Amino acid sequence: MCRLCNATTPDQSCPVQHDFLTAGAAPGAAGTFAATGTLAAQDAAASTIPQGVGVEGRRILLKGGIVLSMDDAVGNFAVGDVLIDGGRIAEVGANIDAGDAAVIDAKGKIVMPGFIDTHHHQFETALRGQLANGILINDGRPSSVHNYYETILQTFSMVYRPEDVYINELFGSIAQLDAGVTTVMDVSQIHHSPEHSDAAIEGLRDAGRRSVFGYFEGWGDRAQYPQDAKRIKEQYFSSGDQLMTMVMGGEIYLPGHEAAWATGRELDLPIALHVVGTFGMQGTFDELGASGKFGPDNIFIHMTGMSENGWKYAADAGAHVSLSVPIEMHMRHGEPPIQKAIDLGMGLSLSTDVECTMTADFFTQMRSLLTLQRMNANGKALAGEDYPELLTTLDALRAATMGGAEGLRLGGRTGSLTPGKDADIILLDAEAINVAPLNNAPGAVVTLMERGNVDTVFVAGQIKKWKGQLMGFDLARLTSELEKSRDYLFEAAGIERDLFAI
Repeated sequence: MCRLCNATTPDQSCPVQHDFLTAGAAPGAAGTFAATGTLAAQDAAASTIPQGVGVEGRRILLKGGIVLSMDDAVGNFAVGDVLIDGGRIAEVGANIDAGDAAVIDAKGKIVMPGFIDTHHHQFETALRGQLANGILINDGRPSSVHNYYETILQTFSMVYRPEDVYINELFGSIAQLDAGVTTVMDVSQIHHSPEHSDAAIEGLRDAGRRSVFGYFEGWGDRAQYPQDAKRIKEQYFSSGDQLMTMVMGGEIYLPGHEAAWATGRELDLPIALHVVGTFGMQGTFDELGASGKFGPDNIFIHMTGMSENGWKYAADAGAHVSLSVPIEMHMRHGEPPIQKAIDLGMGLSLSTDVECTMTADFFTQMRSLLTLQRMNANGKALAGEDYPELLTTLDALRAATMGGAEGLRLGGRTGSLTPGKDADIILLDAEAINVAPLNNAPGAVVTLMERGNVDTVFVAGQIKKWKGQLMGFDLARLTSELEKSRDYLFEAAGIERDLFAI
């Protein structure tokens, strides 16, 4: 049931269930559209979807694109095809004979797997930009007056209602679909009650995106973390063959983290946590590592300011590292440990963290990873010192796709254009004015493109964006609901909304 309109079945009046494949003109008809996000624009865009796309049992052939598979065994194709069958990738090749499959012309488009964000606090969507000049914690210095822990977690988050959680999660998910991010691990530190947890899950679900629900902490008398994890997993995540999966949050800066880790492992859930030297976590982290508590099920976010022993314990255990490079540089986490993770051969992925401070655009994430690593390496080269191998644009793409899939235990389902995997695919416009003429596909994606180049998005073979139009949502109504939530949060938190505050 939709929380916004109580609809139990698709209804054209529902802002999250607009059925674009049956609305407006018939697929295949001519159409023009410009007003992004309006229902009329979606219906006009839908009129250009080739006949047969979306028909149950009908295969889809993405024809003649520049295929960037992110799978060495599959390879890349200057002109290639991708066949989708039943929501999965059936074949990737230079010229596929697909019989009566519905054909989508991918000429001039880079066809690649969707981006994977391994750490995003989507419940904060209504607070976008509010902490643009803020840092992570109050460290006693003048610049720390506006800090994330006190302002966002201990002030704003404390007044969230379940309905605020829902619209923030839903809108944040849809916005990332627009940017080609087909999978997210949502770090929802908003579990003040079971109802808050349910609302977060429903918001993720209603976006129709591949989501990993990160069950982190909450505050207040009705918080049921971590014990409610058992109920949540049984109610929402009993099947392994669904778009949504679950991760257990296990923050070591909070008392009782041992219970969260034990619960996560009892439920066979990956355990994710922020690891930041600024919070003084080195001692606890090293103790856990020395006692053999780390494993390949751990996702360590940031890993800034940690000891050599801590790094060794994490690497030896096969743990994964999720980096939020722009945020780490901006909010005083410490220098992003890109080279350390690379040198230790650790699994590495990218994450957007908090939109209250920085964009969730994945092109920004890839460029930040690439340029910071190369800046440090080039600095050593210019000083006449030995320097590490320079990251390439393909390395950045891997971190943004397969790196994330592997870190979230989804490597068998997404992250590359591999036959048998789910069809989480994006088409990027390589003929746009900011890219043409195309000379290098990975280079164009990482160094030239932006979210406006995301032309079409599939999740498990279902169209979520088509020809630049998000599909299936009444964005005007959803934006209005998000603004109402924003207004309530500021009033309830007792914080003035000043458009020109520093």
